[in-house]
Amino acid sequence: MPQMPAIDHADVPTDRPLLEPVPVTHPDAVLLMHQLNQRLASLSGDSGAGGFEAASMPAGRSVFLVARSGDGALLGCGAVRPLAQAGAAPVAELKRMFAREGTRGVGAALLIALERDALAMGYRALWLETRRVNDRALRFYRRHGYSEIPNYGSYVGRQDAVCLGKPLRVAASSDNQRKEPSWT
Repeated sequence: MPQMPAIDHADVPTDRPLLEPVPVTHPDAVLLMHQLNQRLASLSGDSGAGGFEAASMPAGRSVFLVARSGDGALLGCGAVRPLAQAGAAPVAELKRMFAREGTRGVGAALLIALERDALAMGYRALWLETRRVNDRALRFYRRHGYSEIPNYGSYVGRQDAVCLGKPLRVAASSDNQRKEPSWT
């Protein structure tokens, strides 16, 4: 019998997270954000917690997702909120993205869901900030179609900050013409 080639499972997620929208004040959200704060503080010396307030999550214009395993274990979180610095442009900000150590596919699942939710809420682009020292995050976002944009808001002039953005694609209309967002 011929030998079958080995299958590379590097891109196959081992976790199929269940994603649940919760209030940012939910105990699971608070716990995951605390763990994110600890990781960011150890990486860059700053937890990033000061740039995120529950009041910045208006109902109907924002969402906070918690990722869980099939048995209910917490795996990660992420949020989308309106971006005040974008003015009238339909731009949301991606915040508090976190996947626990040892998970695979959780960050991508969260990002895809948050992009879909943002589009459904009327946003046509997502912007975010991460620290220049966070190579893993930069690679992740670039792999998912995000490009460097000028620093915005409180990140203007900060050499330690890298801002990224991605236009969200509107589904093709019935006449097969793709609508391109105007977000700059």
